[in-house]
Amino acid sequence: MSIKVLYFASLQDRVGRQTDEFAWDGPISAGALWRRLNPDLAWPDNMLIAINMDYASSDAALSDGDEVAFFPPVTGG
Repeated sequence: MSIKVLYFASLQDRVGRQTDEFAWDGPISAGALWRRLNPDLAWPDNMLIAINMDYASSDAALSDGDEVAFFPPVTGG
Protein backbone atom coordinates (compact mmCIF):
# COMPACT_ATOMS: atom_id res chain seq x y z
CA MET A 1 0.00 0.00 0.00
CA SER A 2 1.36 3.43 -0.95
CA ILE A 3 0.07 6.61 0.70
CA LYS A 4 1.04 10.22 -0.02
CA VAL A 5 1.18 12.44 3.07
CA LEU A 6 1.02 16.24 3.04
CA TYR A 7 1.73 18.62 5.93
CA PHE A 8 0.40 22.17 5.87
CA ALA A 9 1.09 25.48 7.62
CA SER A 10 2.74 25.24 11.05
CA LEU A 11 2.83 21.44 10.86
CA GLN A 12 5.42 21.69 8.08
CA ASP A 13 7.71 23.51 10.48
CA ARG A 14 6.97 21.10 13.27
CA VAL A 15 7.74 17.92 11.29
CA GLY A 16 10.46 19.53 9.17
CA ARG A 17 9.09 18.54 5.77
CA GLN A 18 6.16 19.14 3.40
CA THR A 19 5.46 15.59 2.23
CA ASP A 20 6.06 11.93 2.91
CA GLU A 21 5.53 8.79 0.86
CA PHE A 22 4.50 5.85 3.01
CA ALA A 23 4.56 2.20 1.96
CA TRP A 24 2.84 -0.27 4.27
CA ASP A 25 1.46 -3.78 4.21
CA GLY A 26 -1.84 -4.14 6.02
CA PRO A 27 -4.47 -1.85 7.50
CA ILE A 28 -3.55 1.47 9.07
CA SER A 29 -5.56 4.46 10.32
CA ALA A 30 -4.75 8.12 9.78
CA GLY A 31 -3.80 8.50 13.46
CA ALA A 32 -1.51 5.46 13.35
CA LEU A 33 0.07 6.87 10.19
CA TRP A 34 0.91 10.12 12.03
CA ARG A 35 2.45 8.18 14.92
CA ARG A 36 4.46 5.96 12.56
CA LEU A 37 5.86 8.92 10.55
CA ASN A 38 6.38 11.23 13.53
CA PRO A 39 7.18 9.00 16.52
CA ASP A 40 8.90 11.77 18.49
CA LEU A 41 6.06 14.29 18.12
CA ALA A 42 2.91 14.42 20.20
CA TRP A 43 -0.45 14.52 18.45
CA PRO A 44 -1.07 18.27 17.89
CA ASP A 45 -4.12 19.76 19.59
CA ASN A 46 -7.02 20.34 17.20
CA MET A 47 -5.15 18.91 14.20
CA LEU A 48 -7.36 18.32 11.19
CA ILE A 49 -7.08 15.44 8.75
CA ALA A 50 -8.24 15.11 5.17
CA ILE A 51 -8.19 11.91 3.17
CA ASN A 52 -8.47 12.50 -0.57
CA MET A 53 -9.57 16.09 0.18
CA ASP A 54 -12.44 15.05 2.50
CA TYR A 55 -12.29 15.70 6.24
CA ALA A 56 -11.74 12.51 8.23
CA SER A 57 -11.16 11.34 11.79
CA SER A 58 -7.94 9.93 13.18
CA ASP A 59 -9.43 6.42 13.22
CA ALA A 60 -10.34 6.49 9.50
CA ALA A 61 -8.88 3.51 7.64
CA LEU A 62 -6.53 4.26 4.75
CA SER A 63 -6.41 2.55 1.36
CA ASP A 64 -3.76 2.14 -1.29
CA GLY A 65 -3.25 5.35 -3.25
CA ASP A 66 -4.84 7.63 -0.65
CA GLU A 67 -3.60 11.17 -0.10
CA VAL A 68 -3.62 12.19 3.55
CA ALA A 69 -3.25 15.80 4.64
CA PHE A 70 -2.52 16.95 8.19
CA PHE A 71 -3.15 20.60 9.00
CA PRO A 72 -3.89 22.94 11.91
CA PRO A 73 -7.34 24.46 12.39
CA VAL A 74 -8.18 27.06 9.77
CA THR A 75 -9.41 30.48 10.81
CA GLY A 76 -11.18 33.01 8.68
CA GLY A 77 -10.94 36.72 8.66
